[in-house]
Order: sequence, then C-alpha cells, then structure tokens
Amino acid sequence: MAPLLGMSGIGKRFGATQALDDVSFELQAGRVMALIGENGAGKSTLMKVLSGACPADTGSMNVAGTPYRPIGPSSARDAGIAMIYQELNLAPDLSVEDNIMLGQEDQRWGLLSRGQQRPRVRQVLDRLGHPELRPDTPVGQLSVGAQQLVEIARALIGQARVIVFDEPTSSLAGQDVLRLFEVIRRLREDGIGVVYISHFLEEVRELCDDYTVLRDGQVAGTGVLEGTTEPEIVSMMVGRKVEELFPTVPHTAGDPVLHLEGLTGRATPRDIDLVLHRGEILGIAGLVGAGRTEMLRCLFGLDPVVSGTVRVGGIIRRPLPETMIQSGLALVSEDRKDEGLAQDRSLSDNITYSHLSPYTRFGLLNLGRRRHAVAECMQELAIKANSPEQSVAELSGGNQQKVALARVLHQDADVLLLDEPTRGIDVGTKAEVYRLVGEQAAAGKAVLFVSSYTPELLAVCDRVAVLARGQLQEIREASEWTEETLINCAIGSDGAAA
Repeated sequence: MAPLLGMSGIGKRFGATQALDDVSFELQAGRVMALIGENGAGKSTLMKVLSGACPADTGSMNVAGTPYRPIGPSSARDAGIAMIYQELNLAPDLSVEDNIMLGQEDQRWGLLSRGQQRPRVRQVLDRLGHPELRPDTPVGQLSVGAQQLVEIARALIGQARVIVFDEPTSSLAGQDVLRLFEVIRRLREDGIGVVYISHFLEEVRELCDDYTVLRDGQVAGTGVLEGTTEPEIVSMMVGRKVEELFPTVPHTAGDPVLHLEGLTGRATPRDIDLVLHRGEILGIAGLVGAGRTEMLRCLFGLDPVVSGTVRVGGIIRRPLPETMIQSGLALVSEDRKDEGLAQDRSLSDNITYSHLSPYTRFGLLNLGRRRHAVAECMQELAIKANSPEQSVAELSGGNQQKVALARVLHQDADVLLLDEPTRGIDVGTKAEVYRLVGEQAAAGKAVLFVSSYTPELLAVCDRVAVLARGQLQEIREASEWTEETLINCAIGSDGAAA
C-alpha cells in the first residue's frame, strides 16, 4: 500500500550544525507512528520541515503519492498536515467555535455565517466523542485537556489527513490522557495518519503501531513496535545500552531540615504538616489541582501564606524567595517558560544568577571563570547549546529544563524543591537526572520531588506523600505504595488502603 506520508533524504543545516542528515520515514493511513529521540535529536526540526515552518535543504516529501513542498504553514494545512503543539496555540478569549474555525470561517457575502458553520463545529465535536463541549464557551474557561480537543477539532475542520502530536500529555492529568488516547484511536479508525512524539515509552507502547528513532539528526531505527523491546528502543535513542532506567544512588536519611506546620495558602494547600530530612528524597503525588505546586510556591514565598509556619534548620523563616534562597532552598518551577528561566538571557546568566558569589571579587564579575563553570554544568547535564552565552530561548524545551536543573545544582542549596523536574526530558537524560538527584541526597541534601509520573516517584523516592484537594492524605515508604493504591489515595478511593 502506498504511504499516506513519505519523507525521503531530508537534510537541514543551521550554520555549522547539521540538524537533519538524510532522514527518511513513511506513515501509512490509519497508523500511529511514534517519533522518538533524545532532546536535540532532530524531531522538532523534522516536524518544522513537514509543517512548512522551515524549508529542507535536501530531500523530498509526498502526501498520498503527490509531491509535497510547503511554502509555509498555511500551504501545509491546505495539504492536510496539522500540528498539535505541546504549547497550545489558541485564543483564550474567543469561543470554542471561533477557535475551531479561525482562519477558515464560513462566509456569505463577506459576512460571518454562524448558522452555516455552527452545525459543522457540532459535527466535528461529536466525531471526537465530546459533544459536551459547547461551541459558545470561551476557551480560556476550559481545562488543558479540553483545550487540546479544540486544537484537534480545528485540524479536523481543516480536513487534516496527517496530524502530528508533539508531547501532548506533558501537561495533562490522568483522565485527560485517557480521553486523548481515545480520540487518537478514533482518528486512526477514520484512516488518519498520526505522528506521536513522546518521551514516555509506556505511552508509545500502549498507543502506537510503528516507530522511528532519531539520534543526532539521523534515523537510528524504524519498524513495527510489536516485537521490539523497550531496552532496544532506548539503545537506539542514546547509542548505547542503558542498564537502568531508574538508577539509584545509596543514601541515608539524617536529621530533619525542613518542617511545615499547618501550612495554608489562599486556596491550597490546606493545613500541611510535613517533615523533610537531610539525605532524603520525598515524593509528592496527586492529581492536577491537588495543591502540589501551590505547596511548593507557598513554601518558597511565591504565593502568600495565610497561616502556618516554615522552619528551616529549626528556625522559623518568613516565606519570601530572597529569604528562602539565603536559608538554603532552591526551586525548579513547573512553569519553566514564564517563571523558571529568563528566556532572553544566556545560559550563563540563568545558571548562575542565584549564586554569583564564586565569580565576584571587589564587586566585579569574573566572566571567564563563570563561563568555565557553566561549560562544566553543560557537559554534566548534556545540555545541547552553541555556547554558555547562547540565549535560553533558542534551546529546545528539554534543554531549557536541563538549564533550570543546572541552576539549582549550581546553587548548592541544602533543600531542593523540584516541581516536575523531568517534564520534557528524554529517557536517557531522565536516567541522568535521577542519578544526580540520588547523588544530591547522598551528599546530605534534602529533596522534595513533585511529579505526575507515578513510576518515577515509586522508583526514585524514599517516601511518597499524596495530596488531594489541597490536603495531605497519607505518607508511606515508597516500597509500601503501588501505582494503584497511590492513585486511589489521590482520588479519595477506599482502595488506597489495600
């Protein structure tokens, strides 16, 4: 059968960097292709070529046997290619209907014909299996999962034949992930070809039919997923065998270093009592909206504390960012784009701004010494960038996340507050992050580890605490939890006691 989409010999160079080198793959109608690779492997560049965002230097493409060479995103859309990006591209103040029809409105004599387009919008929402989405609802009032459905509906209105999903579950709660998978399966049944980009191999295994692995801008492997093992895929991604996906470093909990007593924010958290010890990794689990991020924000002073106290080393500290940093706390924010990083500043600035003292003397900054230290950080975390002076905004999302982690490691804080620290990071680098976190614990650091990814909480943490509706439900040794009991506790089910 002729492929729905063919990409052959695609090459793309940016200056001295060969981003893509002779990349080829085929996508069949009614199949889901997993596009896998480490950060910087070339996945995003390949999809930019496909979507018309940047032209290829070499190679050719075809859609349903017809030569395809887009001159921009609009011509890609006309050819039936749609992109669903990790950062959703919606107008929050417009309605569901207006977002779905944006740029392809039904008109009559130059006037918008809502009577003509409203049935089309309802039809496509029904097709997705979500007729409960009201066309007149402002998109800004919807959950992230529902907003994602609006993006998919817009692609279907445009008669998309190929839909690319770029890390679509990175910001979704468990139920929204299941809803998304149901929608993608519907698309597959309708004969649409799907390219699915994800760092979560269990998602790939559950959802996808075929795979293509990129490494350093080249195809490292391609084939049918059935019969291909996870270690084989990981080896293709990183170019070596990864013996442990969750490496552990021996460490022992010591004296208490952080006490939360009745910590309460404006909405969440509510009355949190928690003790964190030196040399301990304490995981924080819960559903979206449970108050995990809000707890860290109150603790660090980013959100107001209504009542309760924070003790660091036995001393009550007023929760303000400057005070917390001086007290030995460091935070990796969940929102790296708007809060975690200064996008228009260099890697050097972002990594060292919270701890400049090693490079200053008599009020002067030694740029050479700082550049050398940042280069070592980049090497340790395998941050792919041209130089320490490159703007963070020019890096991929995964490499930006590594810069955020490099900052807290460079700060040499006693307590690390990590909010979704592996979001958007590839499998090989996740293993390195887990190792680094373990080494920090072994060095006597205390770690609060917030994550929506249950397997890493159970594998990496010593204890796991579960939050629900802003309140702390239960803390157990990680070995005493299972994924099922942890989720049951998060949703308030009696099954948590099992």
